[in-house]
Order: sequence, then structure tokens, then C-alpha cells
Amino acid sequence: MKVLKSLLVVLTLALMSFGANAQTQNKNEQTVKIKTSAVCDMCKTTLEKAMAYEKGVKASSLDVDSKVLTVVFDSRKTNVDNLRKAVNETGYDADDKPASERAYKRLDDCCKKGAH
Repeated sequence: MKVLKSLLVVLTLALMSFGANAQTQNKNEQTVKIKTSAVCDMCKTTLEKAMAYEKGVKASSLDVDSKVLTVVFDSRKTNVDNLRKAVNETGYDADDKPASERAYKRLDDCCKKGAH
């Protein structure tokens, strides 16, 4: 009986610790919406793939119609400025920051601003 009580106490403490850790992870998760110059489904694929390689990014999704990229990220590993820079280095404008000229030139013609 004493062993059972000890086991129950250890299990309870372990579960409480796991719950506290999950809450800490959620506190560091942030979402940002970045207005881009993306114009097509190929842009969507390119941006979402680029975001997948960014440290701290948990998920991203581009709404092609509104040109808004939504990124869920861990604020302990990256920040909004880094994410905007990653969008710029992929060849797209990010909010008020223009795309890297070199990256923009590498985009397919259908992905350039005046294409659609």
C-alpha cells in the first residue's frame, strides 16, 4: 500500500510537470501576419517552403487573394523582423520592407509583381 501511494505521488508530480511545460511552450508561441507581394499559387508554395526552413517557425500559410502570410513561431527562437527578412530574401516584399533585388530577379515571371 505504501509503495502504491509513493507511485501515485510520483505519477501526479510528473503529470503536473508536463502540464506546466506545455503552458510554457504556448506562452512563447506567437502569430504574425505579414503583407507580401505574392501573386499566385507558386508564390504560396515558395513562401511556405521557405518559412518551413526558418528556425522557430511552427506553421505558415499564405492567403493568395489577400497576399497575407500568417506565421506561427516560437518567440524564443526567432522574431518578426527575422521572419520579414526571410520573406525578403525569398524575393517578396514583407509589409513595408522591399524584397531583396537579387532574390526577386530569381523568381519565376508569374511570381513577379506585375504578372497578374
